[in-house]
Amino acid sequence: MRLNKNQIEHLAFVILHNLAKESKIIAEDRTRLLEEITGLILDDLQKEDKLDQEVREILGKHMEKIRRENIEYQTMFRMIKTKLARERNIVL
Repeated sequence: MRLNKNQIEHLAFVILHNLAKESKIIAEDRTRLLEEITGLILDDLQKEDKLDQEVREILGKHMEKIRRENIEYQTMFRMIKTKLARERNIVL
């Protein structure tokens, strides 16, 4: 799932707003906390982007076999991505 900068900032705002509304946190510096949440979301999305790229590289090396054995690319992509994410403790 790809989000643009405005969507990420909005998501961070909603998270902060809901946590504060439910008295889960007390935010003295909301601006800094909003920046931190936005940064965490961006970091997580970048990890997933790197993982996607690695999966594409792995599948690229085996493309001939995938075609020859009539294996569905998207199915293999999801399987490899899930396996690597689990091994690296990346939440998808």
